[in-house]
Amino acid sequence: MLDIRFVRQNPEAVKENIRKKFQFEKESLVDKALDYDIKIREAIAEGDNLRSQRNTSSKKIGALIGQGKKDEAEVMKAEVAAIGPKLEELEAAQNELSEKLREIMMVLPNIIDPSVPIGRDDSENVEVARYGEAVVPSFEIPYHIDIMERLNGVDLESARKTSGNGFYFLKGDIARLHSAILSYARDFMIDKGFTYCIPPFMIRSNVVTGVMSFAEMDNMMYKIEGEDLYLIGTSEHSMIGKFIDSINEPETLPQTLTSYSPCFRKEVGAHGIEERGVYRIHQFEKQEMIVVCQPEESPKWFEKLYGYTVEFFRTLDIPVRALECCSGDLADLKVKSIDVEAWSPRQQKYFEVGSCSNLGDAQARRLAIRIRGEKGNYFAHTLNNTVVAPPRMLICFLENNLQEDGSVKIPEPLRMYMGGKSEIR
Repeated sequence: MLDIRFVRQNPEAVKENIRKKFQFEKESLVDKALDYDIKIREAIAEGDNLRSQRNTSSKKIGALIGQGKKDEAEVMKAEVAAIGPKLEELEAAQNELSEKLREIMMVLPNIIDPSVPIGRDDSENVEVARYGEAVVPSFEIPYHIDIMERLNGVDLESARKTSGNGFYFLKGDIARLHSAILSYARDFMIDKGFTYCIPPFMIRSNVVTGVMSFAEMDNMMYKIEGEDLYLIGTSEHSMIGKFIDSINEPETLPQTLTSYSPCFRKEVGAHGIEERGVYRIHQFEKQEMIVVCQPEESPKWFEKLYGYTVEFFRTLDIPVRALECCSGDLADLKVKSIDVEAWSPRQQKYFEVGSCSNLGDAQARRLAIRIRGEKGNYFAHTLNNTVVAPPRMLICFLENNLQEDGSVKIPEPLRMYMGGKSEIR
C-alpha cells in the first residue's frame, strides 16, 4: 500500500506506474484518492477549529459565572453544547471518507523497480540466466504420473473419492522422496543461516489483507466457515504476519527465516486442475524463505534469495533458469519478482517451481511492521522466496533423474534422508 503523502506529492508518477502495469482502469482512482484526502484534511482542520472554540468558550463561561453574568454564561453554554453534535457529524464523515480512501489505497499497485521490464503479461517475462545443461535423453520420458505409478508411488483415484480432483495420495518411496526433499530444503536453508520455523496454518482476515492483494485473496484462499480464519496458501502469509504491529530494533535485523507448511489453494480459473497429474493442485507442501530487513538492504537480499533456490536445484542435478516478471505480471504489492523455472526433458521446456519477490514496504505498511529510528520509526522491507514446493518439484526431479531402465537416481544430498538409497526401483 502506498503512502498517501507520496500519492499527494507524486500523482503523475503513480499514474505512470499504473500505466506501466496496464491497469488503465485504475488511473481515475488516483484523483479520487486525492479528492478524499483533501476532504479528510478539511474535516480534520474544521474539527480542530471547533474543539479550539469549545475550549476557549468553556474558559470564558467560568469567567462569566465568576463575574455574575449568568445569562451570558447560559448563552455561551448553549453554543458550546451545539459544538458536540457538529463534531460527531464531522467525525462520522471523516471516518466514512477515510474508509473510502483506504479502499482505493489497497488496490493501487506498488511502485515497481525501474529495472522491471515493461510487458502486459507472463508471455513478456524476460529470461535472466540459465543454470545447468538442459538435456533431452535418448530414451522416452513418460508422463510424471506414469513414472510414479510404475514405482507404486501415487494413487489419484482414491484421492478423487475422498477429496475430489486436485488431490493425491503419495505412497512408498515416492512419498519418502517427497519428505526427503523437504528435509533437505530445511537443512539447506539452516546452513545458510536462516532460522527454521513451523507457523500456524490458519490466519485471520487482517493478516490476509496485509500480505496479499484482494484479487489474489479471492482466487487463492479457503475460508473457514463461521470463523475469522483462512487456510494459508503459503507459509509466507503466517511468517510476515508474525511481525504485525511491531517496532523492531535495528540491531535485530535482518530477520532471516525459513518455514515449512502445507499450503491450500482454490486455484480459481486455473487450467489443468482436472488433468491427471500433480502440477496444479489444491494441497501441497512447501519450504519457504522470508526476510524482514532495512529498506536499503532489500535489493541485496532479493539477489541472494533467488540465488539460493538456483543453488538448491543445481545440487539435485536439475537445470533451471531465472525469469524476470514483467510489469503486467507483477502482483500489485510487488516491487520486483523473479521466477525460477526447472527443465522438463519430457516437455522440452522450463516450468515454474518457485518465485522470489521483493515487496518493498507494502506489506509492512499494511501490517505496521516498523523499525525504530533516531528521527522516528519507519517501515521495514519484506521479501519471500520458494525454496522448494513438492509434489510439483517431483515432476522435474523424476524427469531429470530417470534412468533408461525405469529406475530413478537419488542425488547424493538426498540419500541420507532416503535410508542410504542411491536409486528407486
